[in-house]
Amino acid sequence: MKVTDAVLSRKSIRAFTDKPISNSLIKEILLKASRSPSGGNLQPWKIFVINNSTMSDFLEFQNNWTDSEEPAYDIYPSKLKEPYRTSRFELGEQMYELLGIGREEKDARIAQVMENFRFFGAPCAIFCFVDRQMGPPQWSDLGMFLQTFMLLAKEAGLDTCAQEAWSMKHDSVSKFVKADDTDILFCGMAIGYRDDTALVNSLESERRPLKEWTKFL
Repeated sequence: MKVTDAVLSRKSIRAFTDKPISNSLIKEILLKASRSPSGGNLQPWKIFVINNSTMSDFLEFQNNWTDSEEPAYDIYPSKLKEPYRTSRFELGEQMYELLGIGREEKDARIAQVMENFRFFGAPCAIFCFVDRQMGPPQWSDLGMFLQTFMLLAKEAGLDTCAQEAWSMKHDSVSKFVKADDTDILFCGMAIGYRDDTALVNSLESERRPLKEWTKFL
């Protein structure tokens, strides 16, 4: 698969089959992804793999967790300005329209959001942590690592969904994976084979025109 094909075909998949994935395949992708750019070669990513039987254990652990949790960070700014606010709003509305969920159907919308915390049915997932002393440059390294992983996953015939929503479950996830107290959860990522019968997987997010975010000098 060409890099361009992987980039253009990668998207967030929100419904997976239960077809299992071998740990050896995930290990292979992780090793390749570790060649991602990293300022000063810090390689700040800390990855935990949840797969197959471990996934069942993790989801049961989550269901039994009753303590309140504080989000690890604000996923979006509290006063999101344009054009970012519209981009976020329109994507949500496109998804709910595909699913036939109206604005007044609050419970159905919440139920769809909660699918995040089942990894949308994926049999495999990773959690990405980073040491709390790291700053914006190192967090950008995480993004480059995760994007590289997702493109390599496409090459291997897999699909993914990067999920910052898991930052809302920092305490319970940290407890399960036994993360160091000095580490913070950046995101999770669902990994698996897409369910081609699921309508939600036909969602295609739009991109703003090049002229809105690029200047040739």
